[in-house]
Order: sequence, then C-alpha cells, then structure tokens
Amino acid sequence: MKPDLREALRQRILVGDGAMGTYLYQMGFPVGISYEELNLLKPDVIENVHRLYYEAGARLIETNTFSANREKLSKYGLEQEVEAINRAGVALARQAVGPDAYVVGAIGSIRAGKRKNVRTAKVKEDLRQQIEVLTDTAVDGILLESFYDLEELLIAVKLIRRISTLPVICQFASEGTGTTQDGIALQDAFHMLLDSGADVVGFNCRSGPVGLLRSLEKVAGMNEAPPFSVFPNAGIPDYVDGRYTYAATPQYFGETAKRFADLGARIVGGCCGTTPEHIAAMASALEGYIPNPEALMQLETASGVTETIRVVREPSPAAVKETDEPNLVELAKRRHTVIVELDPPRDLDIAKFMEGAQALKHAKVDALTMADNSLAVTRMSNLALGSLVKERTGIRPLIHIACRDRNMIGTQSHMMGLHALGIDHVLAVTGDPARFGDLPGSSSVYDLTSFEIIRMIKQLNEGVAFSGKPLKKKANFVIGAAFNPNVKYLDKAVQRLERKIEAGADYIMTQPVYNAELIERIYEATKHLSVPIFLGIMPLASGNNAEYLHNEVPGIQLSDEVRRRMQGLKGEEGRAMGVQIARELLDTAMAYFNGIYLMTPFLAYEMTVQLTNYVWEKAGRRDFHLSPLAK
Repeated sequence: MKPDLREALRQRILVGDGAMGTYLYQMGFPVGISYEELNLLKPDVIENVHRLYYEAGARLIETNTFSANREKLSKYGLEQEVEAINRAGVALARQAVGPDAYVVGAIGSIRAGKRKNVRTAKVKEDLRQQIEVLTDTAVDGILLESFYDLEELLIAVKLIRRISTLPVICQFASEGTGTTQDGIALQDAFHMLLDSGADVVGFNCRSGPVGLLRSLEKVAGMNEAPPFSVFPNAGIPDYVDGRYTYAATPQYFGETAKRFADLGARIVGGCCGTTPEHIAAMASALEGYIPNPEALMQLETASGVTETIRVVREPSPAAVKETDEPNLVELAKRRHTVIVELDPPRDLDIAKFMEGAQALKHAKVDALTMADNSLAVTRMSNLALGSLVKERTGIRPLIHIACRDRNMIGTQSHMMGLHALGIDHVLAVTGDPARFGDLPGSSSVYDLTSFEIIRMIKQLNEGVAFSGKPLKKKANFVIGAAFNPNVKYLDKAVQRLERKIEAGADYIMTQPVYNAELIERIYEATKHLSVPIFLGIMPLASGNNAEYLHNEVPGIQLSDEVRRRMQGLKGEEGRAMGVQIARELLDTAMAYFNGIYLMTPFLAYEMTVQLTNYVWEKAGRRDFHLSPLAK
C-alpha cells in the first residue's frame, strides 16, 4: 500500500503529469469548447490522456476539472453539471493509472487574474461547490493551480480546511517576478498559505522553465522551506496559420528538471504545451536523483544583465532637425543599412530608453524599431515612444503593428494616428497570443492576419479606408513583414514570405539567426525576391539567456556551437562573448545582405551600439566616427 501524499513527498520527488487542454487541442479538439465536458462526452479520450502521462512516468495525476466550476461552465450552459463533471473527472483519472499513482483534484482560479470580474461572495460559493464535490471522491489531495491573487487562493485553502484534511497543493501562475499579481511578496504569500493549511506551494503556467526557475529562486531560501511544486509551460507559444505551437523540447525539460529539484521542488510536472514526451524526459532525468547542495549558489538569472537606470538630459526639440533621407528600402539598395530594436519599458520610466535612443543616434543607426507588446507583455505604447524618439533625437522610428490587440476599427485608427505624426515605417506582425502574456484574461483580437493587415495598410496608401470609403489624402506607409528562417523547411517559409510580398510588403525583417551557414542558405533561398531583407542579429547576454532563447522562445534557434561557447557565461563575460559571436555573424551577413536588423537584449544598448559601430567600420562608411561608448 502506498504512503499518503504528504509522506511520499518527504521520501522522494514525484513527477507530475503534463498539459490536458493544450494536449487535447493538439489532438484536434478546438478552442472554444469545454474540455471538462469531455469527461462526459468523450470519457475514453480523457482516460487515455491520463494513461499516456502515467506510462510516461507521472505519478501525480491531475483530474480534468480545472475549469469545472459553476462560473466557467456557465459559459457553455453547463452550470448544472458541476457535480457530474467533477465526479467523472476523478473516476477517469483513477481508472487510467496504477495503484502507485496519486490522483489530485484540480481546481483553477475563477477570477483568472481579473480581480474585479466576479464578486467575492460568488467566488466563495462557486469554489465551495467544486471543493465539496472533489473532497467527497477518492482523490489523494487537492491541487489549486493557476491562481494569480493571494486573496482568491487563501479563500480556496480556507474552504478546504473547513471540511477536509486532504493534502493541498497551491500554485501561483508566475512570470518570474517576486510578487503575486495583487502585489504580495512571494515569500510572504507562501507563509500565509502554509499558515492557512497548505501543504505544498509553488508555480505553474505563464512561463517556461526559466521564468519558473526565477520565481523558485526567490523563495528557495525560505526559513523551514516547504515542499515546492513547479509545472512550467513548454516555452512561449507561437501562433502560425491559426495554430498554437510550443518551442521547448522534451530534452530541455529533462535538463531543467534537476535544477528545479535542486531548489527544493518535490513535485515537477508540466503545464501548457507539454506532452507525455516532456514528462518522460523529466521522469528519466529525476530517476535516482541526488540533490546538489551547491545548486542555489550556481544558479543565475536568465538575463545575465543588471540594468542600471541613468538620468540623462534630453536634447531640446528645437535642436533636432528634420531629415530628408530616403526610406529604408531605397537606403538598403544603395548601402548597408542598420535598424536597431529597443524594447519600450514595462513601467512609466523612459529615462533609460531615451538614453539608449540617444546613444544609437550618435552611432548613426538608420532606424529605431519598437515592438508592439512583444510576447504579449504590456509595455508603453510604441506609437507614443516613436513620436518622442522622432521629436527628441531625429532618428526614424519604425513601429511594429500587431494583429492581436486591435480590431479593424482600432487598427485603422492607429494607422491614421501614425500618419498624423509623420511616422511612415511600420512592421506588420501577427502578435503573440494574449492569454500567455502578463494579462492572461485579455482577449486576442486577430480580426486580421498578417497578410490582411499588409493589404489594408497598402489600401490607405491608395487613399481608401478599410471600409472601402475614399479618404481625403493618401498615406505613404513603407510596410515591413516578419520572416522566421529558423524552421525545418526553409522553402515553405519562403513561400509564405512570397505571399506577404504579394500582399504588399516593401521589405522583410527576420528573426535572429545564430548560424553562418543558415545565413548563406537564407540568401540562396531569397535572392530572387524583389524586396530588401534585413537579417536579424541579437547578441546573447549569458549562457542562461542563450538556453532560454533556444528552448523557450518561438522562432529562435541557436546552433550547437553558439550554445557551447555561451555555456556557463554570465555578466560582463557573457555579454562580451555575445557581442563577439554577433560580430562573426555580421561578417557573413554583410557579405550577403545590405539590411542589418540588430535587436537589443534587456535594454543593454551598449551592445547594439558596439555592433552598429562594427558594421560601419566594416562597411568603410566615410562619415562614421566611433561612438563614445565604443572608445
């Protein structure tokens, strides 16, 4: 007979299961249905998913009841089926696994990060109903997962403790910050949960392994540290041709499983995007695990960069002169042309951003490009920053436009505003899915595809509104399109690119490339195209940064050689190697492409200033003088 869950966690690490919802999605079940209702409609499918995870090595199995509360089920007219769906979920999990597995009743947040969307009294009542059903079944414990606010999680723990002594696992949805979404320091939040009766605390969802490692590092030093649990996503999802995909491989999950264990994780599983293969890799890695007592000292943050805010005096607007330079397409036909990306800040302080813009102005970049809430993380409006950059520095702003955040009304309004500000260079992108960003309750609009938004912006250039009505003036937008060459079948990616050019794209900007041979292949595959390509180069900041980009960020693939050279490096040493590797890549890129697209990691603009200087030196630009940062 197996020991109870609390005793098992004192004896060993338990491997948890992986995703249910995204796995069902991969199997062909569409978004927009209740996956929990499948407990009644497709019990054989749900039972088989549980069995696959058990056979992969999972010994902690979650019931398919995450959203089986009255509030969430009411969206599908299923509010009367709470008891039936929850009881079926437990029965299916039990039937699928052996006697050595622990089955825990999964309960998700009702508010899902939107603190005011459901009254507290209703939250309590709906949680109570689901808790009463699950604690009246043969579960070995309760798993409270994907909670954002301490307040709601405490409500759930206290409700359980009034009626049950079952083990309780509490997990916050975390993106690597040191606080909960309602502003409570993680260590304080965990202490309050433990004082209220929680047995295990930890994290799941929102982030891949690197983000949850950061979160775990912030609490691993707790006095009398409790058992921790971690269930990371399989990296950041990508949205291509109407489908969500995930980048992190099973091998990567196996490699990070021990790092979680070294920090005190007693339950290690997977969340969105993970599959039985991910769980099998972790189970294999943790077999016979022996803790590393020095692991905490050896871990570094994923960025490897410490940001220092410097206060600078902005130049007077009167001192900035307008330039009559040709657009980027014309420039790239004549000479090497450099675009540099600088991320808008996630807060209200623009000092370092503007300092970076000024430094890049001195380095004579041809355009400063700003993403549109990349990775679905909320940042300052790139339209506002683009206007400030143009006014204060005179650099040409290049603004990304994502399909995710605006419907057709908002998109046309946004474009009209850019026209009024004299900002005419844009990059049309699909945009990362909103539900995986820092406001997961937000909706992804996607009224337009990247192909359609290019066509619509071109229509404004003809003096025609999206509605087809005539406008009193014509716009003059120069429209870029994104290209990911880090794919298995480059020819198919180029075919997709050709469609964007047919839609009206004037130039192309690629994802970062870390392989000289791939740069040559990109040239051979695209040399027939009529528009300039700006080859993406992003200097790496540390070994952890390299592994994060390679394993968790869609559209980025590092070569084995680059990963080997970056392995274990951090701080100044890591940044120096990152710049050196980027210079070597530039040697190849400049031989084939006039367009260079440099991406600044973590606002470390000194790195892209150095690389811009390198481009101008190598190109023999006559009006070039080393920026002070490079001396």
